[in-house]
Amino acid sequence: MHTAAAPADRRPAPPPVRRLTVLYDAECALCTHVRGWLAGQRKLVPIDLVAAGSAEARRRFPAIDHGKTFDDITVIGDGGQLYRGPAAWVVTLWALAEHRPLAHRLATPAGARIARATALAAARYRSAQRPSEGNWGGGVYRRGDGWTYRPDRGWVFTGSDGPDGCADGRCATG
Repeated sequence: MHTAAAPADRRPAPPPVRRLTVLYDAECALCTHVRGWLAGQRKLVPIDLVAAGSAEARRRFPAIDHGKTFDDITVIGDGGQLYRGPAAWVVTLWALAEHRPLAHRLATPAGARIARATALAAARYRSAQRPSEGNWGGGVYRRGDGWTYRPDRGWVFTGSDGPDGCADGRCATG
């Protein structure tokens, strides 16, 4: 009996995805809304929802660049698979019972354009919600950027330069 040898360049199949972790920006309104929506969906593959940049995210995934997880949706498979941007959206939909057919359509060349446009629209929305570099540009205050909410005075910049909120000779407190 003759059996054909496997081609030399054939790689073993990647491990199947049995669990996903979605890293989301806990201070982004859109991200927390999507997180809540995901939590309520029936799943074919379990999904862990972990705040990006959190101690939990750093403990679970010490080798990834956690700064990039704030730039775009990041999904990590239990076999070490890393998905960002449109691929992360598609694999997340693939894990959901009601949305797996949509994920398959978005994985086609035509669907990939829609997935990219969706990811870009979300990224633009998120960037519009962030403060401008160096000054407040109408975005949101983020604790991770050094802002603290004080009931008597509202949001105050405390930053890393001291509790009085003085940085570079400027004081946010009045």
